[in-house]
Amino acid sequence: MHRHKRTAALTATVLVGALFAAGCSSSSGGKKADQAGTNISAGKATTPRMTVAMVTHAAPGDTFWDLIRKGAQAAAAKDNIKLVYSSDPNAGNQANLVQNAIDQKVDGIALTAAKPDAMKAVVAKAKAAGIPVVGFNSGLDDWKSLGMLEYFGQDENIAGQAFGRRLNQMGAKHAVCVIQEQGQVALESRCAGLKKGFEGKTDTIYVNGTDMPSVKSTLTAKLQQDSSIDQVVTLGAPFALTAVQSVKDAGSKAGVATFDLNKDLVKAVQDGQVEFAVDQQPYLQGYLAVDALWLYKTNGNFSGGGTAPVLTGPAFVTKDNVDAVAEFADNGTR
Repeated sequence: MHRHKRTAALTATVLVGALFAAGCSSSSGGKKADQAGTNISAGKATTPRMTVAMVTHAAPGDTFWDLIRKGAQAAAAKDNIKLVYSSDPNAGNQANLVQNAIDQKVDGIALTAAKPDAMKAVVAKAKAAGIPVVGFNSGLDDWKSLGMLEYFGQDENIAGQAFGRRLNQMGAKHAVCVIQEQGQVALESRCAGLKKGFEGKTDTIYVNGTDMPSVKSTLTAKLQQDSSIDQVVTLGAPFALTAVQSVKDAGSKAGVATFDLNKDLVKAVQDGQVEFAVDQQPYLQGYLAVDALWLYKTNGNFSGGGTAPVLTGPAFVTKDNVDAVAEFADNGTR
């Protein structure tokens, strides 16, 4: 309980800081802001053009990252930023992309630290080159030790615990947590949190997230082997939709719930095929990561005093509130 109170207080503090920073980046400041060149005119910054590199561990075809990128593009358009986006699910290749950004002498780097050890050396090189680095989406437990300026994302372990408690309320007894990338810290934290919050039995299986037919066959086999499984927990929207098919193919009665959203997943919640989803607001993560670099470059701002993350989730999307999210999903922002 103490940790939950502390987490809630931290969330409130950093969100207030983010909102205050956002207010400073728009019309506040009057004549002083105009003179400093940080004002926004007609919805766009009048500051000098800057270049920001965004480097993620996105796998090809994963629509989750489309939302991240759209948020980043929206912030870049507002802030007069040239956004250079690149991604690779391989940690070594991702580090090389960061190095490329350093070599290009960009003004800022936003990156995901799904494999923190692989990012350590290149983040240090960026700092040595005077390039500010912010983290988002993955690496909550490591961003400070890596030397990043700020972090925007979800506490995955806390989100997993909340997920588990919701399963308790639903009466689930045996869950299987499906991890699509072994060793990815955010995904591992979700399942670890689930095990902590869920009072029933939890199994973990690993699948190849880049091969959806393999995901389907592996999960189907698991459900056929153990009929006591009454809940499938996936860690991404595309995998939830595949899990629905696996449940049918296996003749299982298990329910499906997931982390993360996309347009098709919202419809699945509306139709009752997926029970609920945890939304970490990827559009917001992408937006804040880019906007934070602009604020730091133009006005020296950084959220949370550089010591606290800005938490963007978790928020539960259920059949009771999904209609309020559907319009945004149709627009491609949730």
